[in-house]
Amino acid sequence: MFNSDPNSKPVSAKLPKEIIMMIEKNNLVTAIKTLAADENISMDAAKVRIDAYETELKVKQQQKLTTIASKQGIPNGAISFDREQVKEDSGRLIKNRVKSTQSEQGFNSLQRGVESQLNDLGYKKPLVPYWAKRLLIIGIVMAGLFWILWRVFG
Repeated sequence: MFNSDPNSKPVSAKLPKEIIMMIEKNNLVTAIKTLAADENISMDAAKVRIDAYETELKVKQQQKLTTIASKQGIPNGAISFDREQVKEDSGRLIKNRVKSTQSEQGFNSLQRGVESQLNDLGYKKPLVPYWAKRLLIIGIVMAGLFWILWRVFG
């Protein structure tokens, strides 16, 4: 897709490093002004290029998250993308919102994923958890100190 100006560069042209850094730091206004000044294009054209870059970046991040989740055994329904996604459909922009799942559902699926990974590694849960052992030891030490102090001062 090209800008309305016939002398301008295509939208898919690569952005300069300093502009990319501004976008990643969420300094969008500065990035648009700098891009427009550096490449002698209108502010609207600069905004379109930056929006296209942001959309491309979000899609790549979502793809990475999806592949990581699939490797860890987390179902795709547990992943939520709360940000708005912008899709191009024959030259016009369409915004759609992906609904997030409930936090309990996400936690349960995460827990299932961790359990499946541990089972794959052959890990077996101990009968008494570590925190329970620690509380038992603290209780025994306190009871011993109480008994010693009671015998000495009692």
